[in-house]
This record gives sequence, structure tokens and C-alpha cells, in this order.
Amino acid sequence: MSETIPASPAAPVVRLTKVTRSFEQGGVTIDVLRGVDLTVQPGEIVALLGPSGSGKSTMLQAIGLLEGGFGGRIEIAGIDASKLGKDQRAAVRRDHIGFVYQFHHLLPDFNAIENVVLPQLITGRPRAECEERARELLTALGLGQRLEHRPSKLSGGEQQRVAVARALANRPHLVLADEPTGNLDEATADKVFAQFLQLVRGEGSAALVATHNERLAAAMDRVVRLHDGVLA
Repeated sequence: MSETIPASPAAPVVRLTKVTRSFEQGGVTIDVLRGVDLTVQPGEIVALLGPSGSGKSTMLQAIGLLEGGFGGRIEIAGIDASKLGKDQRAAVRRDHIGFVYQFHHLLPDFNAIENVVLPQLITGRPRAECEERARELLTALGLGQRLEHRPSKLSGGEQQRVAVARALANRPHLVLADEPTGNLDEATADKVFAQFLQLVRGEGSAALVATHNERLAAAMDRVVRLHDGVLA
């Protein structure tokens, strides 16, 4: 297990400075991010709006330290990612960032509480402590009676709530959510997203939520828009 890299509590949770990302396709260079600047403060919940293909997911991958090839400067809770090796970047993701995707990506052979326990065990905490934390989060999300159910026995909304609990299990400074309710019907999406906001606020985490849903964006603290590779 990689050593924990301490965060700076006084620093912004996210600071992007002139971040760029380009891809080669058919001999043509495509500039997806063209000098993105963004600051997210501790506890702030920010909506990232933009049409499909605008680069929202690429931007979240940059902030989540999921791949290389980015130009500019990326800081997570005061940690300069450009100075980190592969193992150190993984440690930052483990200790300081939680992820929620459009599809839940739960482990099918494990029940709800086990799916939330596993990312905690990686940090070296005792199993009993991890189970208590998982039970607390899942109960807060209305799943107190579904702890022993595997994903195949849960509805789509329930599966996504387990994914939210998993993202918050290690008390991250930042939650990155990529269309977290995009795979749900409108009524279920509204319910799950309201619970997501309530839990993130209660935990004191910051969040950056990529969406194209203006109505959901209006419930967050601030809205930024990605257009032509830059934020407006």
C-alpha cells in the first residue's frame, strides 16, 4: 500500500491552471481541453455542464489523475499532481478522491455492504470499522434493509446509491461524478441525486458533477460550462 500523501486543509480542493489535452485521430490533432482554469473550494458542489462530446469526461479524468498526457497544472487539495509518480497518484485517488459514474460498476459477486467495505480495506483500516462505516452510509441512503443484497437483486436506483456510498467511504476531499443519474428514469434520478447532494454536504466533501441536465445543475452551488475546450 502506497504511503498517504497529506492534503492541505487550507488549499482549494481542485485547482486547474491552463490544463490541456489533445488526441491524434486519423493524422489530425483534436484539442479537447484548451487551457482550462478551475478552482473548487472545500465543501463546494459544482455542476460541470456541456453537451455530449464537449470534453466533460476528459476533464474529470484529468482531475481524477486517471491517465497522463495532460498539459498545465493540476492540484488536488494542495498536492501538485505533476510532481507525483504512478503509485503516488494512485494514493491520492485512494485517499482524497471518490468517483461516481453513470453506470454503477459494482462488483457482482459481493453484496451492498461488501462493495462499500472493499475500498476501505485497501487503506488498511480494521474490517469492523469499515463495516460500520459502510452500514452508516448505506442506511443514510435508505438501504438499511438491503445491505446483504447483491447488485443483481437491487434496482437501478439502489445500485447507484451503493455506488455513491462507495465513493464516500474513505471520506474523500473531492467526489467526481460523471452523469451520476444519467442511466435512471427521471423520478428515480431526482430522488437519487437529492440523496447524493444531502450526503455529500453532510460529509463535508466537495463535488464536481458532470451533467447536461440544467435542472439538476440548478440544485448545486455553482455552474461552470465547458465550451470549445475552455470553461465559461
